Amino acid sequence: MRGTESRVAALLPLKPLETGVLLVLTEREDYGYGIVKRLAEESAGGIRLAPSNLYYVLDRMLAEGLVAERAGPTADAGRRGTYYQITTLGRSALAAEARRLTAVVSTAQRLRLLPQRES
Repeated sequence: MRGTESRVAALLPLKPLETGVLLVLTEREDYGYGIVKRLAEESAGGIRLAPSNLYYVLDRMLAEGLVAERAGPTADAGRRGTYYQITTLGRSALAAEARRLTAVVSTAQRLRLLPQRES
């Protein structure tokens, strides 16, 4: 497990776009344009991305082992092409990034930059 922890630590902090891609792939695997649409929906339009830019990010994430790809369904079953899914390393990195961001928010609340959460 020590090797995974050091690999995850080397990936942090994740870039916001990587975090968003991993979040949408946590729910289900998807193809490129589907990821773009879901990112825009999940971020309430805050992340607008051209599909060509997404593939650059996905290539980097594939090389880092955060996502994996597989061939899409046949023409009879619907969309064809490459589908992307989060890997075990991707889930670990996303969880570590979520913990890191939680600590940032806690600090911002302590410094009264954000309102305190009510229990």
